[in-house]
Amino acid sequence: MIRLIAAGLAVLGLAAACGGNTEEAAPPATTAYTGAGAADAPERRELAPSARPRPRITRVVVTVVDGDTHRRVRGARVVIGVRGDYANKRGRAYLPIKRRTALPVRVSKPGYAARIVRMPFKERRRVTVRLFRPALQWTMYGANERRTQAPPDIKLRPPFKVVWSRGVGSLVEFPAVVADGVAYVANYKGHVYALNMRNGAVIWRHRPSRGKMASSPAIVGDDLVVHGMDGIVRVLDRSSGRLRWHFRVGSPIESSPIVSGGLDYFGAWNGRVYALDLKRRQLRWSYRTGYKITSSAAIAGSTLYIGDYGGRLHALATRTGKRRFVRSVNGRVYGTPAVAGGRVFVPSSTGNSLTAFSTSGRYLWRVGTGGYVYSSPAVWAGRVFFGSYSGRLYSVAAKSGRVLWSVRTGGPVSGAAVVVAGVAYAGSTWGRITGVDARSGRTLLRFPHGEYVPVSGNGRRLLLHGYSRVWAVEPRS
Repeated sequence: MIRLIAAGLAVLGLAAACGGNTEEAAPPATTAYTGAGAADAPERRELAPSARPRPRITRVVVTVVDGDTHRRVRGARVVIGVRGDYANKRGRAYLPIKRRTALPVRVSKPGYAARIVRMPFKERRRVTVRLFRPALQWTMYGANERRTQAPPDIKLRPPFKVVWSRGVGSLVEFPAVVADGVAYVANYKGHVYALNMRNGAVIWRHRPSRGKMASSPAIVGDDLVVHGMDGIVRVLDRSSGRLRWHFRVGSPIESSPIVSGGLDYFGAWNGRVYALDLKRRQLRWSYRTGYKITSSAAIAGSTLYIGDYGGRLHALATRTGKRRFVRSVNGRVYGTPAVAGGRVFVPSSTGNSLTAFSTSGRYLWRVGTGGYVYSSPAVWAGRVFFGSYSGRLYSVAAKSGRVLWSVRTGGPVSGAAVVVAGVAYAGSTWGRITGVDARSGRTLLRFPHGEYVPVSGNGRRLLLHGYSRVWAVEPRS
């Protein structure tokens, strides 16, 4: 009996023990969502993005072309973001990008101006960037700060063929300036045209309400500096023609801009010479000559040279406007001095002459022509070229003033002489442009349109200027 009672108690204890174990052992599905398991689940979600596929890399092709000659540019450095490549012999660079979107592309090569251009890679993988050589641009009147009217690196010679022509509505007294495939030309009404050098298409026009112009504009970075006969200096956006800002001097300005060190130097009819700070938009200094000024300034080193209607040449310090010397010629100075080889060559309209001084002010020589010399001189290879109202283009030795040759131009010459690739040009107010071999005087070109200054251009094409029209020409192949 005792054994039966003990066995019963053992069975009851075993059952109680089994029941307790069942309550403590939670089902796995329940414990996965409680306690530590709740902290584990978000960690698995954070790791999920690493399993996504990597973004697709796209290879784009950038072709680099000389903007003037249209030849491929080998060895140009092309950079997109942190990736770079050099253009191969076909002018092509290959670079990877992570996103098909518009991206800035930086392109550079020694001898060329670097460019940063935003390219639409979302639309296309292959793009073209044009680089331009500064030496092949014509960014100011006179071609350079010394106003020698002779760009040394442009090698275009006749015979020419006309590629296009464009009328600009009114008298063109001063030549177009050219950079990056665009020519900027102003007419007497003060209208400024931007023309595509490829086909002559008008890119934009700027038409001030009461403007008149008797000067060339100047290209300064992304700006176009324009001087008006209304006494206003206008700074335009070169890409759109939009007026950025203006400065009023209160007297007509015939001087073409010359910008050096951020300062625009010019004279005005009130007899003052100005240095306008283009960054601060205020005058740095002004200098009073006492006589009307139509001459443009030339700069050599730290000295500015400019003529006046009192028949004087003024040499001023570019930084302060302080007078260094004043010298007289034998009549009014309408045109612009040229500086080369340690000499300054000064035309005189009423003096009918060209006079030479040293850059320190010593008189050297004078050549008379028997007619007004409004023409600004050109200097090339030790020779000076200028025109006269006598209807002749002269070549004289820069050192001595000896006349080497003179040729008939078909009428009075009022505008500047210009030398390009060993060819001297002059425009006649009777409607002709004459081009002659600068060494021999042999006539190479007679173009049946002309008026004042004859020629400007770039490394691809020259622009011949008529009364109210320009012609783009290039050598016959």
